[in-house]
Amino acid sequence: MERHRPIRLGMVGGGLGAMIGGVHRIAARLDNRFDLVAGALSSTPETAARSAAEIGLAPERSYADFREMARAEAGREDGIEAVSVCTPNHLHFAAAKAFLERGIHVICDKPMTATLEEALELARIVAASDALFVLTHNYSAYPQIRLARDLVAQGALGPLRLVQVEYAQDWLAAPVESKQAAWRTDPARAGAGGAIGDIGTHAFQLARFVTGECPTRLAADLTSFVPGRRLDDNAQVMLRYASGAKGALWCSQVAPGTENGLKLRVYGETGGLAWSHETPETLWFTPLGEPARKLRRGGPEGTMAGSRVPAGHPEGYLEGFANIYSEAADAIRAAQAGERIETLLPGIADGIEGLRFIDACIRSNAAESGWVEILP
Repeated sequence: MERHRPIRLGMVGGGLGAMIGGVHRIAARLDNRFDLVAGALSSTPETAARSAAEIGLAPERSYADFREMARAEAGREDGIEAVSVCTPNHLHFAAAKAFLERGIHVICDKPMTATLEEALELARIVAASDALFVLTHNYSAYPQIRLARDLVAQGALGPLRLVQVEYAQDWLAAPVESKQAAWRTDPARAGAGGAIGDIGTHAFQLARFVTGECPTRLAADLTSFVPGRRLDDNAQVMLRYASGAKGALWCSQVAPGTENGLKLRVYGETGGLAWSHETPETLWFTPLGEPARKLRRGGPEGTMAGSRVPAGHPEGYLEGFANIYSEAADAIRAAQAGERIETLLPGIADGIEGLRFIDACIRSNAAESGWVEILP
């Protein structure tokens, strides 16, 4: 019966005016696997209290500081079992550390930390903790992305040759004054990467997830097109793989006419795959010399795994996020029972790879876009 009870969840960050907090809350409750009962929803006590009242948290479970929250909740018989970290990047490490060290499972937004050094230290903390760490690379939970991964693993494309991934937006094409823009363009809060940290890590992880391969070298050209902007808002990156495959990653937040243009194409000796976030329920598979096959979620060659509505009824961003949360709930309940289950959840290794990607891009750009190793 315990396994069917919703997991008591806390949240750090994600208060009033924070878009991603609402997304995490919807995803957590979509399958009734979590019950949000506590939060340190803002670093400003007044905003934290107003945010808690707005979403219905009991006043005594609203905290002005996440460290206080970790201590208090760990001491309660009905304390939280897991926490969502939805803060700006520079707080991810400290918040995750505070809860992991008290045995509370952590579900963290990406990128995992602000620096590679923090990522490596967090890996040591996770290894020493009984708690799980999950990173919300939600695009890897789309049913057709899971199908793409399976097709590559089955050899349907043959040995891989080309990997092309892009993530384009236009919301920072001009100077923007908003809470979201302020911290994402501030090195002190976002970390060393602008677009490469915010959306480039999503593109990098998506290609890594589907192909099963991590690049070993890259050459990156990072640009801040908007005058006065301190972090990159556009990146063009060439990738090289140990298998001999070659790739390219483009991410931009200054491309007018694009809203959330995440796209992936993978080509091997005997076939190719293409997927777009704007039509997430369709995966195109083209065997060499044959017509392209349109594989739909729930179709004859598709899957209903991770789906909640019949085929033909659109699913997308929130459902992908919810799949991460539901799989995290399965893993948490298994861990509480002293078991380990196999999942496709992004975790500490994905987070480190993302920070190594950012680090290599910055080193390459500083060397006039020269080739650099992605450090192991």
